[in-house]
Amino acid sequence: MRSKYGNRKVEVDGIRFDSKKEAGFYLFLKDGVRKGEISDLRLQVPFELIPAIWEDAVIHLKTRDKVVTRCVQKAVHYVADFVFTETATGKEVVVDVKGGKATRTPEYRLKRKMMRALKGIEITEV
Repeated sequence: MRSKYGNRKVEVDGIRFDSKKEAGFYLFLKDGVRKGEISDLRLQVPFELIPAIWEDAVIHLKTRDKVVTRCVQKAVHYVADFVFTETATGKEVVVDVKGGKATRTPEYRLKRKMMRALKGIEITEV
């Protein structure tokens, strides 16, 4: 079955990537690590943008009342494709591999803005 954006999943070094482009960029970064240009390469790194909201609620049982904690709003996360450190500058770089205009969804654009506004992190699109 064809995926929503026409991409094909690819496996490299036992790691499954969402697209050929993402796998190719991984090989490029892996070469950068080998050459010493970058370090601390991480894949699929989650960033919490908005924490979950929990509240206590009282449940009335037949014989007693019970206080339970429940999640009233789930946390909002952004997951970066790659995060690495440039050796020359020591700067941490957050990268998202995009296949085209269709993959820049409204949700992604909002999370990109939130990363910049709330975390001070600029996402590099490839």
